[in-house]
Amino acid sequence: MLAAAGPLTVDPHSSQTEPRRVAVRVTRDALRQLRGGHPWVFDASVVSVPEDAAAGDLAVVFDDKRRFAAIGLYDPTSPLRVRILHHGEPRTIDDAFWRERLGSSVERRAELARSSGTTGYRVVHGENDGLPGLVLDRYDRTYVLKLDTVAWLAHLRAIVAAVEEVIGPDALVLRRSRHVADHDPAHGEGQVLLGELPEGPVTFTESGLTFEADVVAGQKTGFFLDQRDNRLRVRGWASGRRVLDVCSCTGGFSVNAAAGGAELVHSVDVSQWAIDAAVANMARNAGRPAVAACRHEVTTGDAFEVMSKMAARGRRFDLVVVDPPSFASSARQVPAALAAYRRLAELSARLVERGGRVLWCSCSSRVSAPEFVGTVREGVAESGNRLEDVVQYGPGIDHPVGFPQGAYLKSVTAKVVRR
Repeated sequence: MLAAAGPLTVDPHSSQTEPRRVAVRVTRDALRQLRGGHPWVFDASVVSVPEDAAAGDLAVVFDDKRRFAAIGLYDPTSPLRVRILHHGEPRTIDDAFWRERLGSSVERRAELARSSGTTGYRVVHGENDGLPGLVLDRYDRTYVLKLDTVAWLAHLRAIVAAVEEVIGPDALVLRRSRHVADHDPAHGEGQVLLGELPEGPVTFTESGLTFEADVVAGQKTGFFLDQRDNRLRVRGWASGRRVLDVCSCTGGFSVNAAAGGAELVHSVDVSQWAIDAAVANMARNAGRPAVAACRHEVTTGDAFEVMSKMAARGRRFDLVVVDPPSFASSARQVPAALAAYRRLAELSARLVERGGRVLWCSCSSRVSAPEFVGTVREGVAESGNRLEDVVQYGPGIDHPVGFPQGAYLKSVTAKVVRR
């Protein structure tokens, strides 16, 4: 069994006090957005709230005529002061509510659950599934609960009980954003809330391939589940190709390219741990003849530097995948993010063979799809090339989009041709 930090402090069967409700008034503009279904109230939009309102209180938002507008989780430590759970008519937030929301999310993924070739996917996608600031990911019989607001800590026992009743996992692991961890001395990162972790690595299948996830200390909840559909697309494009996987992380695209019949796959990542995991995931699927026949090269280093050196040496690939981490966590970082995407587009266009294909991805929610695609076009133009057969992709069915900021994942693919 993998080690898990901290003592088990959540008993899903113990009693829980009734959540405290506080009255909140917001600006007219915020009220208009709430009535349109937006799930956030920012701190600057709060007109009045009790002085003793605490994280996790149920914030009941009223209009200027004292009519109910919405109810959500209050978080005085975050610019997202209220994360909305329910709009419209008044609704009781109790154990039955959590079970209903979780059950609806599970049903939304029923098609994936019925797939024998995929046992790893997102079960709850935060705001987009009506549980703002909360993520639940599945890795076969191990599930990972990730909290992005301290407001959930007051409701953790109820959520764990709902997961146990609706899903019944073999293990449930707690992960938290850095901000939540700073305000949560009661739990340890990677703490097991239910059951026990399996001996050895946690493994799962995706489109028939096997991967391992570090659910205790890995990035996100252990694997980048949001790229499943794009990885399958790359598998379909890879036959006989030489493939470059930039920011490869644990090798999701690399393994899929090999499984698709790629002649060569070259994985590049700045993290040696990630490269080691990519190598391990490739070996885990070596029973497939196509994977066994594929030559796998790896480079640990900064993507910009590695790509620049490859271009200077005249390296060329038939297919290039560029999937960097988020470059913009705030609005002020957007210009730098666009410059980074432009440079990556330029370098990838220099590394792809004439008529070859590139897949560019962005997970920066503050960069819109039009901005991203326009920036990719600019970078390719700077390389002296142009794009043909441009196609954009969105997230898979386990990452539904319920409001504009929820569409964080953008992907565009095209053939690169010389001017």
